[in-house]
Amino acid sequence: MRPPRVRREKPRVSAFISADIPKILALEPDLVLAFSDLQADIISELVRAGVAVHVFNQRDIAGILAMIRNLGAMVGAADRADQLATGYEQRLAGIAATPRPAPKPKVYFEEWDDPLIGGIGWVSELIEIAGGEDILPKLRFQQAAKDRIISPDVVRDAAPDVILASWCGKKVVPDRIRRRPGWSEIPAVRDDRIVEIKSPLILQPGPAALTDGLDAIVSALWAAAI
Repeated sequence: MRPPRVRREKPRVSAFISADIPKILALEPDLVLAFSDLQADIISELVRAGVAVHVFNQRDIAGILAMIRNLGAMVGAADRADQLATGYEQRLAGIAATPRPAPKPKVYFEEWDDPLIGGIGWVSELIEIAGGEDILPKLRFQQAAKDRIISPDVVRDAAPDVILASWCGKKVVPDRIRRRPGWSEIPAVRDDRIVEIKSPLILQPGPAALTDGLDAIVSALWAAAI
């Protein structure tokens, strides 16, 4: 989540896999928070410079909730963090319990387009909470993107009713999806149910995924069920 006020008032010192180390050091941080093995090079530089770093590596909903509670404990706000996480748990349970028309729409989530990468863990869980059926549920256990590369034929044969796409760092182009060989008769393509979810809302395993990201999935699946 990137509040406009933060973008206006705070210096930008890092992207996801690159960082301006001198700028970070100039801020004299008490603690730097990082996420995932993809930031290992940034982390190692900061540690060698004597900075305290804590690395989170959550990959599922349980991990997101644990991260919120752990971060709250680290900054002296354990009670507030627990209340926040509990609120998310209750919201997720309420959405999961919402009656929906049967059958469940089959859903393909695409994280990248060349090669095709799907099945990211927390998104697969959110699809099920929203009332959908992930066509590639086993991929949620593969943390590395390279282990979630799939053949276009796998998607074609699974015939998803909805395609959710979030190409990390670039805009989704539905026409590229429609033009893939053999995909014209996939129900999601045929019925024009290709939905982009902005990367900051769904590809970062944090509060935004549990709120705005989940809401986007619910809207897409509800439209497909009508």
